[in-house]
Amino acid sequence: MSARAARTATRCSARARVAVRSVALRLVALLLVAAGCAGVAPRLAPRPSLRISQLVDAGDAVRRASTRLLVEGLRADAAGDAPRAKGQYERAIAIDPTNPYAYLVYARFELDRRQVAQARRFLDRARSLVEAERDAEPAPGVEAHLVGLRGAIERASSGGTDAGAWLDRARELDPRAWSDGQLDAAELL
Repeated sequence: MSARAARTATRCSARARVAVRSVALRLVALLLVAAGCAGVAPRLAPRPSLRISQLVDAGDAVRRASTRLLVEGLRADAAGDAPRAKGQYERAIAIDPTNPYAYLVYARFELDRRQVAQARRFLDRARSLVEAERDAEPAPGVEAHLVGLRGAIERASSGGTDAGAWLDRARELDPRAWSDGQLDAAELL
C-alpha cells in the first residue's frame, strides 16, 4: 500500500471512529434523558373547583330552583349577610331535600359559625346523597370539598387528630380552594 493510501485509510478510520463516538454519545444522552423522565411522575392537570353557580342549569326544575337559592345564599354569605344566607340555604333544602350541594354549602356555613356538630351532620348528609347519586356523576370538584370540610370539622372539634390528612388530601384535589385549609362562600360561587 502506498503512503498516500495509508494516510487516506487512517483519515477514514479516524473519521469513522469520531462518527461512531458521536452516535454513541448521542445515544447515551438520550438514554440518560429517558431514564430521568421515567423517574418523574406525570403532572396531572388540576381538577376543576366545584362552583355552585355552574350547576344552576343542571337537573330537573326542582333541583334548578334549589340550586338558584344556594347561589343567592352564597352571595349573601360572601357579602356578610348571614341571616339571609341561612334562610336561602334552608329554603334550598326545603325545596329539594335530595340536593347534596345544599347540604355541603350549609355544612360550610355552620362550620364557619363554629356549629361543629351541625356542620358534621350536614356534611354526612351531603356525602350520603353524593354517593346515592353516583349514577348521575357528581359535579367536578365535589370530592375535594367533602374531604376538605371533613378535615376542617376535625380541626375545629376537640382532638381532631386526623384533620391534617383530610386537609392535605383536599389541597391535593383542589389546591386553589383548599390552599389555606378553609372554604369561603365566595370560593363556592
